[in-house]
Amino acid sequence: MAVPDYSYFHVFIPRGTTREAARQLLTEHAEHGNWELDRLRLYPDGSRHVRLRRRIIRVMRTM
Repeated sequence: MAVPDYSYFHVFIPRGTTREAARQLLTEHAEHGNWELDRLRLYPDGSRHVRLRRRIIRVMRTM
């Protein structure tokens, strides 16, 4: 069985962004782009670096 391949998308959320606004942004990416949360890094100044991922679907050739 092959290991799934993923594509990644990095989002930087500046400090001062409310938790609700950040949630809404990530929800939009999840619902409309099929992205899922891979990693979230919260910095001491309040900014966030988010890495989203989605699976790359490989289509097998039919004969």
